[in-house]
Amino acid sequence: MLSRLYEFMPGLNTLINYERKWFADDVKAALSVAAVALPVAIAYAQLTGVNAAVGLYSCVLPMMIYALFGTSRQLIVGPDAATCAVIAAVVTPLAAGDSVKHWQLVMTMTAMTGFWCLIASRFKLGVLADFLSKPILMGLLNGVAVTIIVGQFSKIFGFTFDERYLLERLGGAPTYLSKTHVPTLLMAILTVAIYFGMKRLRPSWPSSMFAIAFGAILVWVFNLEQFDVKTIGEVAGGLPLFQAPEFNVGIIRELVMPALNLAVVSFVSMMLTARSFAAKNGYDIDADKEFRALGLANIASALSQGFAVSGADSRTAVNDANGGKTQLVSIIAAAIIAIIAIFLTAPLEFIPSAALGVVLVIASVHLLDLKAVWQLRLRDKQAFYLASITLFAVLFIGVIPGITLAVLLGLFQFIRTVMRPTDQVLGVDIKGVIRSLDSSDKAKPVAGIFIYRFNSPLTYFNSGYFKRRLLEQYARQKGDIKCVIIDAVPCFTHLDLSVMAMLADLDALFKKRGVRLELAGRKRQLLSWFEQTGMKSGNEGIYIRSDLYLALKVNQSKQAADEALQEHGPDTEQDKFEQHKVVLTHSQI
Repeated sequence: MLSRLYEFMPGLNTLINYERKWFADDVKAALSVAAVALPVAIAYAQLTGVNAAVGLYSCVLPMMIYALFGTSRQLIVGPDAATCAVIAAVVTPLAAGDSVKHWQLVMTMTAMTGFWCLIASRFKLGVLADFLSKPILMGLLNGVAVTIIVGQFSKIFGFTFDERYLLERLGGAPTYLSKTHVPTLLMAILTVAIYFGMKRLRPSWPSSMFAIAFGAILVWVFNLEQFDVKTIGEVAGGLPLFQAPEFNVGIIRELVMPALNLAVVSFVSMMLTARSFAAKNGYDIDADKEFRALGLANIASALSQGFAVSGADSRTAVNDANGGKTQLVSIIAAAIIAIIAIFLTAPLEFIPSAALGVVLVIASVHLLDLKAVWQLRLRDKQAFYLASITLFAVLFIGVIPGITLAVLLGLFQFIRTVMRPTDQVLGVDIKGVIRSLDSSDKAKPVAGIFIYRFNSPLTYFNSGYFKRRLLEQYARQKGDIKCVIIDAVPCFTHLDLSVMAMLADLDALFKKRGVRLELAGRKRQLLSWFEQTGMKSGNEGIYIRSDLYLALKVNQSKQAADEALQEHGPDTEQDKFEQHKVVLTHSQI
């Protein structure tokens, strides 16, 4: 019973078997994580378009839930720049300026994201961690980073954007810059100076927190609001009170697909962070359980009036750098943030919006890595094109359409790989090992035998390509080919009637040319499929061998017997019987 509970809640096992020597490191890491998470959560709440307290709520329950259900010991979940940018892009036009409706839509989309993650976990779709390739994710994150940076210029320079999209905002840059509010800009410059000054003098201290706190103290002491320096305003602290969303079903329908996109992107991004720190610390994580943990964390966030969360790479790095050993770090950090969210929100209302804009820009700069995208063109042009298309899609058509395109690109990349995979003609080296024929000449073709390998599962949409490639490669062979052997292991993975029909056509084609067609590998599986589809095997149909080496040995022996028969002829009735026996034995293997 206990083992099943541990299987369901992996973090509980670690906490129950907690070692006292880890505690000091975990407390130190938790204080550092809380110090970094506080200003970031408030800034991301502004980015999402909700009250600052909502950002704090989004840290507490999700961090505790992940501590119990997650399989990573270092990962910290919480508000994420890309996640918040996606939510804002979807919810803002639907809310139409109604702040209460905006908040409710944010919570609804967060809950939907969580449910999508749970469904994915139930169907063991953790493989989606590999769905968005690294180049596509690079383009996506760079596009989101640029979008956030441009969006925060309004807070830093003290004006308001009239347009929603990046290109229009950039096009109106001269006009907007002429509306710069000098006191707001000075506050932003001061925040930048404090941030980088702290980074230089005390690198291990939470620079963002000190920069924001210094700005809030200046606003409070000198009453800078009289100079129209905007602050985040009143922060509604205390315990979150559950409120049922009030809007029609039509609006909920608008959130379904964006929530699915958000679930995929959040999970892929989280897994990149989780896997990298798991590899660094020498343990493995379970992708399906991570999907479930992310889903539960998002549902917990929605129930506590928060917004969507994901794996936070910066806070995870802080955790690891300070020696965090277990998920107790998340629990302690969540408790600290909860105390502030419930009892100590009054000072937060003095935080200047310009300072939060600076923190968001700095956080987004860490996401920005255009150099890595550019370097892809030298290493892998296809990867460079994928990253560039995704990047410009996010910039030119928006975050949500860009993410949809990124998901479709990942899907098309997979389909293209399956539809048009690599293939190989096989031969034998001097040691008798079967290997690919290539320019190294380490392997030589086997006289009279053509061995072919197709490096993808065969299904209805690539069976035609398989047939075409097989015949093209066969046509290039020199000499008199008596047997075609197909390596069945990589390509015959499931029963497909279109594939079986294609095989029957190939067999008929080769029989007209006096050539045997053989499949090597997956013998029991193939025999079962042949029986189900009414196809014939053996002497009356396609030969099926246990593996490539047996198929090669049988055909070489048969060729030797045929050559001996042609050269000498059967001299006696006994010789005729022996020759017939050899052929019959091989045909039945």
